[in-house]
Amino acid sequence: MSIGIVQFGGSNCDLDVLHVLKDVIGVDAELVWYKEENLKRFEGIVIPGGFSYGDYLRAGAIAARTPIMNSVKELAESGKPVIGICNGFQVLTESGLLEGALTTNNYPKFRCEPTFLRVETADTPFTSKFKKGDVVSIPIAHMEGNFYADESTLSRLDDNGQVVFRYSDKDGKITDEVNPNGSQENIAGIVSAKKNVLGMMPHPERASEEILGSKDGIRIFESMVEFISNK
Repeated sequence: MSIGIVQFGGSNCDLDVLHVLKDVIGVDAELVWYKEENLKRFEGIVIPGGFSYGDYLRAGAIAARTPIMNSVKELAESGKPVIGICNGFQVLTESGLLEGALTTNNYPKFRCEPTFLRVETADTPFTSKFKKGDVVSIPIAHMEGNFYADESTLSRLDDNGQVVFRYSDKDGKITDEVNPNGSQENIAGIVSAKKNVLGMMPHPERASEEILGSKDGIRIFESMVEFISNK
């Protein structure tokens, strides 16, 4: 098993993800520069957070149009798991791998803070280590994390069980007060229709060791590794 971690100009969470996969979980992982066009050797892909190409035009817009994303699409279409974290989530929506869009926070400032998330489904390659309704602590760090989709798309995401995480309080209650960016329906993470592509704004790699204050995020990577192992 080998998992690729895509690097764009401006990525800054790539080494964090590499550390979690290689040193904490103990699987083979490799950094992959955006000019790479063949990802067939990988069983999964992570698009990490950062500020790809300075977030010019729109966050993730330039990265979504680099050659490597054609290979990411091919890998996703074959059923292999893909995770996009923060800027990676923005890249996935800009490239059409996920529905919706990420816009500027309703309070238009960069927010970096712990958040609570309620797990909405355990039926994905990324959440098998959770139970539906679990409340986890995973931090955010973004300025354009406000998830938007039209009403028909939101309805489809809900009906198909594609909403994976919502911002909540520590007891799992969904309120406007705990929504850090204005995302519709407090959405913090979604999956594709086939459920093998996950986009999430919070950073699980920053909650994967006790020294960081939470180990809740590591279960996302562990779920992905288990899914790959069982294929």
